[in-house]
Amino acid sequence: MPAQSMEDLVALCKRRGFVFQASEIYGGIQGVYDYGPLGVELKNNLKNAWWRSMVYERDDVEGLDSAILTNPRVLHYSGHEETFADPLVDCRQCKSRWRADHLDDGACPRCGSSDITEPRPFNLMFKTNLGPVEDDSSFAYLRPETAQSVFTNFKNVLDSTSARLPFGIAQIGKAFRNEITPRNFIFRVREFEQMELEFFVEPGTDEDWHERWVEDRLDWWRQQGINGNNLKLLHVPEDELAHYSKATVDVMYQFPHGLEELEGIANRTDFDLGSHTKNQRDLDIDATVLANDESNARLAVQDQADRRWSVPYVIEPSAGVDRGVLAVLNEAYRVDRLANGTERTLLSLPAHLAPIKAAVIPLKRNHQGLVDRARGIKTELMRLGLGRIVFENTGNIGKGYRRHDEVGTPLCITVDFETLEDESVTVRDRDTMAQERVATTSLANYLRERIA
Repeated sequence: MPAQSMEDLVALCKRRGFVFQASEIYGGIQGVYDYGPLGVELKNNLKNAWWRSMVYERDDVEGLDSAILTNPRVLHYSGHEETFADPLVDCRQCKSRWRADHLDDGACPRCGSSDITEPRPFNLMFKTNLGPVEDDSSFAYLRPETAQSVFTNFKNVLDSTSARLPFGIAQIGKAFRNEITPRNFIFRVREFEQMELEFFVEPGTDEDWHERWVEDRLDWWRQQGINGNNLKLLHVPEDELAHYSKATVDVMYQFPHGLEELEGIANRTDFDLGSHTKNQRDLDIDATVLANDESNARLAVQDQADRRWSVPYVIEPSAGVDRGVLAVLNEAYRVDRLANGTERTLLSLPAHLAPIKAAVIPLKRNHQGLVDRARGIKTELMRLGLGRIVFENTGNIGKGYRRHDEVGTPLCITVDFETLEDESVTVRDRDTMAQERVATTSLANYLRERIA
């Protein structure tokens, strides 16, 4: 069963090198985290799974990797400068600050006082200066989402590929939000990664595509090992929709701290492309009459039959990588009671997400024959391109098994003295702890079937 508390996951992540507090030796930075040796592997595997499903397995999606620094005019015309804010309140008693919508019955979560200031808007976007002089004309924003650079590159992608409606542009990248109260480990942070697809469709087909993408995204999360019983759909009420959204469906997951958003699938209509199209929705406007800070692009498509221009609608599935990692870890976390009365902690991760795919362990530490053969097997298996295969010369098989159970390694391969005689190894399964003897000549196919 999933972890019973966030503390379980935090302890495991620190102990086994998944996630660390950023700048920890100096007291850390609230809401900022570093991914350790195993965390970066898990994170990359999740991103690779998303990219494979979005780009490689489809013929109607192209990829993009855009800059983090963003021209302020992009976020002005997108509406972010005006609307991207949270309601901020202060507790007069303990001097803490909170989002107004996170208060329970109007009381301070820290001290319980009801002596709270009136809410006021707090801009979530980070500013930074460009160049040697700091003034109002030389700043940029760290992007608060990855979507806007997809819209501003719409014409570039359209002109440089054979894309035709419907088609999508996918991107994975960092975004930054100056959260008032980062909380719940890596769930709500100030620096995070997004996996976003902007899927452009003909106006009038958007509602059907929206429904299709909601079902596709549910299926994908199930393929990442998420129990469907822990996933719920939330149709966001009209009065809570983002300024760009016609309709949004959130995929909710039962995290240790409660049911929260894992991914949002929004129908953004033509809001974004329309906002950046010469700053007007008039596609025939002459670019020479525009103000200096307005876009001169025509972010539209031309009908091949009647030659009329139209602005596509867009469906946006947007998932947080960090939230995805947290959900996958929570879902995989197990504590098993063994027949001898002891317990073992394991991460029952899907093999394609596991940070380490297999561990090759010589039975006796520093025995030259066993060590050399184990290293050789590790080298042979790495050529399969399945992911990270590790050689571990610890000499304690039992402890090695437990350690790899806890980090989610699907298979442990033991090289023993019998290996030197008949070229067979013992392969142990993480979930069942079952062991079987496999010939080294069959080991590559065995791993392909179990891992790939």
